[in-house]
Amino acid sequence: MGGPAPTVTGALIRALADCAAIVTLGLAAVPLLESDRYRAELSRKAAGPLALAAAIWLLAEVVRLTVEAAQTAGVGFWQIGVHTLADFGLYTAAGRSGLVGIAAALIVGVVAVLAPRSATATAATIGLAAVGVAARTLSGHLSESPVGGMAVAVHALAAAVWCGVLAALVLTVSHRGQWARVLPRFSQLSLSCVGVLLLAGVAGAVIKLSSPAELWATGYGRVLMAKIAVTVALLVLAWRNRSQWLPAARAHRSSAALSQTRSLVELGIMAVAVTLAAVLAVTG
Repeated sequence: MGGPAPTVTGALIRALADCAAIVTLGLAAVPLLESDRYRAELSRKAAGPLALAAAIWLLAEVVRLTVEAAQTAGVGFWQIGVHTLADFGLYTAAGRSGLVGIAAALIVGVVAVLAPRSATATAATIGLAAVGVAARTLSGHLSESPVGGMAVAVHALAAAVWCGVLAALVLTVSHRGQWARVLPRFSQLSLSCVGVLLLAGVAGAVIKLSSPAELWATGYGRVLMAKIAVTVALLVLAWRNRSQWLPAARAHRSSAALSQTRSLVELGIMAVAVTLAAVLAVTG
């Protein structure tokens, strides 16, 4: 990146691609939260949003790849040639990451549109979306460290499952009885995701920062502190929802509208955390 403006542009484009990838993964996985009796119905309902999310992810990845290639080559977005773009995609870590994301988004979209809803299709889309999400860490902070890179990949996948499945619930669950069935399972899933992402996040921070002073003395550290603060707020809200919203939903005392509202508030905070993670990726 050549300066503040390219960094901001890169962060925003990456955040958009990250959000689309996260929602795609969530929509691929959300049928697993339903009971056997209603799983096929939820899978069919998720197919349209899944195809749309994959298309947005695909477009965002293409734009991200082109922008990064143009910035690396020192030319404008509309001036980059096909040969330069191909070289960037094949011979740089950021380019290969983008190509994996493009391939994953494209295949998931095709499967969502053309493949019949089945356990095999669900497993395939989950796996492909997860590969696409994990590949994004190839060009981010800690990509030069095998252990750090693994920690970031695990952290990103755990966060993507947590955020993505909640987004998928908002897009596909429409009545109180369905919330009563899926929310307890989502609560258990999110609890596991939180544990994994916290452990992996701490491991990555320890590897990246040489001293605690870097948390406030460096740009990376200050963004990380902001992300930690947002994550703490998100955890407090999630715990409140788990202790109040979950029992009410399980007992059919929470309306679908209230469940949607609580989910959207939590997703809003998650979007801020994802954006800060994108900033870390382009500044680290």
